[in-house]
Amino acid sequence: MVITIVHGKGNKDRLTILSQSVLEDLRTYFKAWKPKTYLLEGKPGEQYSGSSISKIIYNACDKAKIRKRVTPHMLRHSFATHLLENGTDLRYIQVLLGHNSSRTTEIYTQVAINDIKTIKSPIELLNLS
Repeated sequence: MVITIVHGKGNKDRLTILSQSVLEDLRTYFKAWKPKTYLLEGKPGEQYSGSSISKIIYNACDKAKIRKRVTPHMLRHSFATHLLENGTDLRYIQVLLGHNSSRTTEIYTQVAINDIKTIKSPIELLNLS
């Protein structure tokens, strides 16, 4: 349930996770469209352009009645934030995002600061009676 992204953002290769439900959707897509070179193609045998990906996101937001502007980078950022909020180690997130430096990945810890406020101190959990 791991896929390899070849020449992704920054022309880097990286690994990412694949959910079972997405795998099933990809199998259906593959049977219907029979891509030649890339799993997800724009024109047969060609990569999606950045503008095509933006249009796909725009159309999905329109269908979902999301009125805020959404970009591919925002989806990447949300992915990382959700992983962090669900307890994924920052080092794994660094690998999944293809960051060379852990400092780049640490930016996502700022987003999760609201979750920190809900953490109870272990001292409060002690029975001090």
